Amino acid sequence: MIVSASVGAGHDGAAAQLAARLEDMGLTVDRHDFLDLLPGPVGRAIRVGYRRLLTLAPSGYQRIYAATEDREPGAVTRALLRSAERAMLRVLPPDTSAVVATYPAAGQVLGTLRSQGRLSVPAITYLTDFSVHALWVAPGVDLHLAVHEIPAQQARSQGAPSVAVTGPVVDRRFSPATPVQRRTARDRFGLPATAPLALLVAGSWGVGPVRQVAAEVRDSGAAVPVVVCGRNEALAEQLRADGITHAFGWVDDMPTLMHACDVLVQNAGGLTSLEAFACGLPVVSYGCIPGHGQTNAAALDEAGLAPWIRDPCDLAPTLTELTRHGRHLRESGLALHRHRPRPAGPGGPLRRPYLQLRHRDP
Repeated sequence: MIVSASVGAGHDGAAAQLAARLEDMGLTVDRHDFLDLLPGPVGRAIRVGYRRLLTLAPSGYQRIYAATEDREPGAVTRALLRSAERAMLRVLPPDTSAVVATYPAAGQVLGTLRSQGRLSVPAITYLTDFSVHALWVAPGVDLHLAVHEIPAQQARSQGAPSVAVTGPVVDRRFSPATPVQRRTARDRFGLPATAPLALLVAGSWGVGPVRQVAAEVRDSGAAVPVVVCGRNEALAEQLRADGITHAFGWVDDMPTLMHACDVLVQNAGGLTSLEAFACGLPVVSYGCIPGHGQTNAAALDEAGLAPWIRDPCDLAPTLTELTRHGRHLRESGLALHRHRPRPAGPGGPLRRPYLQLRHRDP
């Protein structure tokens, strides 16, 4: 069973890809939204409140994120997590072999249930971010999976007793483009045939200083901005009014759009960055959202995978360098994905020894 959360698209995206890989191995996978396990309208309120914080009061989100970064969950958070415990056990099929969380609050609940002996199967947390907030690490969780050694080290420093670096799990369609695929992709999206293109992403909600960043990229002369606004159609319309010609809402075929572009400018450091690495697309962090956006940017920079531009004066030279000579970043991103475990075939065994976790009697 995989437990995610519909806050943005990153946690659900990771859950979907994990489910696909496990099903390739012959396993049956159930998926649940953690917010649906909370009582009454609480889950919806959390989703709406989180989105409003990011869009309307990002400084407030930053304060909350920083205040909880190095502390145990407070009384309100603990009460909220306790309210999901019975629902979590109720949706657990009797033949479950393991439970995986791709959302930190879900991992906290699983860790508590495991510590109390109420959950008899292994609990695993898949760390979807490159930086690890304190809520990602829960006592009682058997194993934390990380996409890179940087978040693995952060998880260990937060007290995680068992951490494995497994690499990212993204849709297999995200792969390096051939010259023919690149030309076809540009034709499909109506993009310039030869100009360097900078792909700007703002998550499924279109958050962050997107209009400002798009204008700065355009005015830099280093690349033509191609902006994906997610489900924020109002933002796409505003960008077009600003003179940003290539502004899209929700894009179903992101692999093809990435094939068309020369560099990714990201502001949150989530799943989209991992997808770009799989495509061999250089990534740069700029105009990052507060909280996890900035800590992820710092971790990606430390890992040597994506430079974090803090000074607008550095935008043009960095984009020029990456669109012309970004080979080292392309190779680093592709190397990250070489950690991916290969399926053992239908019904075959899981080949990684750290997945042979012990079941406990309830």
